[in-house]
Formats: sequence, C-alpha cells, structure tokens
Amino acid sequence: MNKEFKISSYSHIKNQTVSVNGNVLFTDDSEDFTTFIKAAYKFLDTGYSKFFKMDNLSKLAFLAADVLLKQEDLNEDENNIALIFSNKASSLDTDRKHQATIKNDAEYFPSPAIFVYTLPNICLGEISIKHKLYSENSFFIFDRFNPEHLQLYANSLLRSEKSEKVLCGWVDIEENIYEAFLYLVESNGEIEHNTEEIIRLYKIL
Repeated sequence: MNKEFKISSYSHIKNQTVSVNGNVLFTDDSEDFTTFIKAAYKFLDTGYSKFFKMDNLSKLAFLAADVLLKQEDLNEDENNIALIFSNKASSLDTDRKHQATIKNDAEYFPSPAIFVYTLPNICLGEISIKHKLYSENSFFIFDRFNPEHLQLYANSLLRSEKSEKVLCGWVDIEENIYEAFLYLVESNGEIEHNTEEIIRLYKIL
C-alpha cells in the first residue's frame, strides 16, 4: 500500500505581506518590491548577508523558504529536504536587467553579478546553502500554477526515499508584481497532500 504524506506547513509572500500557516508575520504599505523585501528581511531577523547580493527572484524564494524552515528542527550539518519550485516567467525579471547592460554597444557594461542570476534555479542554491539542504532540487516553468505536478513529483521523491521532506511551491516575480507560495510535505502533518488542498492553501492570501 502506498504511504500517504501530509502538508505540515506553508508560507506566502504576496500583497506586501509575509505569512506562515495563515498567520501574518509582516506587512508593509510599500508597493515597491525592493523596499518591501528589505523591510521584511530586517523585521524577520533573517541574518544572511548574502541576501543583499541576490536578484529579486532569489530574495523572494529565499525569504518564503526561510520563514517556513525556521520552524523546523533542522540539523546543523545536513538536511534531507528536496526542493521543487516553479513559476511562469523563469528568470525574466533578472534577464531584462542583464539585457540592459549589454544592449548598447557604446556603453557595454555586462555585470557578472547580474549574469549569475539569469537561471531560475540559482535561488534553490541560496536556500540550500543557508539551511544545509542536501537532496534533489528542480525548478519548473509552467504557464500557470500546477499543483498536480508538484504533488506527483513530491510524492515520488518521498516514496522512493530520496528525500525525507519536500519543499514545494510557486515563486514568481516581474518587477513589482510578485507572489510566493511554498509548502512542506512529509510523513507528519495535518493537511492532506492532494491537489484540492494545495489549491486551497495557494488561494489563502
């Protein structure tokens, strides 16, 4: 018989608000993403100086993961938590900034700091480094939020015992339009891990 897995916790960043399990942790009136995310970082006592070197997609994903994973009793050396993230725009927000640095031949100034983040999965690396995650990770591009894929992939990793837990979700940003929804799947939890429940949680904020 297939083992059942549950959702144990979830987080949102959207509409100038950061929440975990439906509880608001931080809110701000600023409609500018850079201003908002810096204020959230400081208020939530994130304590990771590399945060300020990240692109906006990585900042969004990192903070959404950080507020969720802080609740976990993580090991100091290694944690077997896989990451399955997705969005609809890949690294487009950063790609445009990179393109702006190279489009003018007369003022050609490509930035290595920007170029580093022209792959969407770089944000997974930032999260893995901070929380010492040593399992599989994938970043998928869909034209919409795809709970079916997240559920099937997460369950596959857990049933094959490639991971003890899986952090799944949707992290998308284009200039000042952004949303992050992440949830943790494991053996213990109170919320059924099915598409109906994933969609319900996604729409909470």
